[in-house]
Amino acid sequence: MDLGRAPRRGLMVCHTLELVALATWIGGLVVIISAVIPAVFNSFGMEPGGRFLTKVFDGYNRAVAAAILVLVSAAAWRRWVHRGSESAVTRPELLLLVMMIVVAAAIGLVLGPESVRLQERAFAAQDEVAKKAGLEAFFRTHAVVRGLYVFNLGLGIALLAVKARSWTR
Repeated sequence: MDLGRAPRRGLMVCHTLELVALATWIGGLVVIISAVIPAVFNSFGMEPGGRFLTKVFDGYNRAVAAAILVLVSAAAWRRWVHRGSESAVTRPELLLLVMMIVVAAAIGLVLGPESVRLQERAFAAQDEVAKKAGLEAFFRTHAVVRGLYVFNLGLGIALLAVKARSWTR
């Protein structure tokens, strides 16, 4: 067996896994935004639709966590095996990945759970004044969460472009 081929095979595996992870991260959000959310709100009322989408985004956030593990593992392997070569992890790639992870952590660990808590409190409110105030608080937080999801989508697309450019060199 040619020992020089093993790192090249490993690099091909890394690139493939990275592409699948980014496709999951980016594509999952695009499908949720473009197809799932409109279908849910056109089929269910606000409360059942909101609860359903909370579960959808919980699943999406788990998929993102798996994608992070794949992307970090592949970057670590490329950094270790291909240090100093064109196949090594570039600074723009690393910066985009770190930014994506920080934003995903902010969504998944802080703002997302707070948004769900506010949503549940609004749905549980009995009188209209409390429900309206609860929904306003929820929508303020949820607007930030939505913005961060879209920002992370842009970062993911940028990371994919950086990787594609390095793969074609």
